[in-house]
Parts: sequence; C-alpha cells; structure tokens
Amino acid sequence: MPVFTVTGDEDPFLHVTLRHGEKIYCEANAMVMMESSLELKGKMNGGLGAALMRTFANGESFFQQHIEATKGDGDCLLAPTLPGAMQVLDVGPRQYMISDGAFVAASSGVDLNVRTQNVGNALFGQTGGFFITETSGSGQLVVSGFGSVATLDVVPGKEVTIDNSHVVCWDSSLRYEISVATSRSSGFLGNLVNSVTSGEGMVLRFSGSGKVVVCSRSRAAFLAWLSSTRPQ
Repeated sequence: MPVFTVTGDEDPFLHVTLRHGEKIYCEANAMVMMESSLELKGKMNGGLGAALMRTFANGESFFQQHIEATKGDGDCLLAPTLPGAMQVLDVGPRQYMISDGAFVAASSGVDLNVRTQNVGNALFGQTGGFFITETSGSGQLVVSGFGSVATLDVVPGKEVTIDNSHVVCWDSSLRYEISVATSRSSGFLGNLVNSVTSGEGMVLRFSGSGKVVVCSRSRAAFLAWLSSTRPQ
C-alpha cells in the first residue's frame, strides 16, 4: 500500500512512496514533484455524474490527479491549496465525512461517495449543501485544514459543539446537527441573537462515539478580515 508521510510542521508537504504498480489519487494541482518512474493523469473518478456531484458537494475540482508507479518504485510530493497542516487517516473499519475543500489525497482502495443530508444541515452548514462526501472502501485518506489540525474524541453522553468553519472531517458513525448558538433553551430567535452577539456563526453538535478533525483557522473569517482591510 502507498505510504503517506507528512513532512514539516508549518505548511508541510505530503510525501508519498509508491511501489511498482501502486497508485493514488489527489486533488487537482496538488502534485508538487514526482520521480520519473511515476505517471500522472487527470481523470473523473466514477464518471461524469460522480465528478459533478463531488464538485458541488465538496468543492473539489472536476478532474482529479491520478499518480501511478508504472515504471518502478517512486516518490512524489503533494501539497494542499490552503496553507495548513495535514492529517493521515486510516479508512476501513472507520469511515469519514469530509467538509468542503478538505480532501487532499487517498490510496486507490478508498472511494469518495456523495450522499444527501437533511434540509437543516444543507441550508445552514458549510458541508456541501444538500450533498456531502463520505468515504468507503479501505486504505488511507489525507485531509488538510487551514492552520493547525487536531483530532478530538467524542464519547457517549458528552456532546461536543464545534464552530462549523473549523471542522475538517468526522467519523461517519457520529450523529451531528447544525445550530446557530451554543444554547438550546432560548428558541431559534434567541439562539440567533445569541449567536450574533457572541461573534460565533453556525456550530455543529456531535454526539455518539468517534473522532472529529478540526483546524485552528477559519477560511471564511480570514477572507472576511482580508476584505475589510482593502481600501474602499
């Protein structure tokens, strides 16, 4: 199986080692360097319909890069679009739901599938609208977050609330729902006012048993700050 190694602490590379015949796929423009024994192709995973669905669901490019060791063993370097850390996850017994733009690469045994989610999560979340990407199969998945990343454990009886823009991916066995505030006692309008005055946007509530990968920076907040600094 291909070996994924994250190298460096700040804005790291993803170093991938492939044996002859092995292959991976990654987000378009992720490839930084590859050895001559590897071959790079642009493909639509799962055909036209699946490629369109993933583009709408997860902000991915229509074509993905496929890298295969066709002439012998070889190494390559990959990098995500946004500056930040990466996390290598084992897929198989545990599957993951992926937030917009978090996918970097995966071994060929991992599939990315698009499924629908409920109306509330679709309208208020940043998780692909009415559709969301979920993994299947087995192998390894690499995701990235804006800034640093950390893995949180959710345990039964202890609900975890996370700002929506800081969620990278989560265990598909977890239950989740979108909300506008950290309190449930004030009704929708009260929660909305509380959300605005606290400076927080939408939050995701996770319960059950599983893992959530979060990042330290919010892409939306950064873009809003960047826009506010521009001369009018």
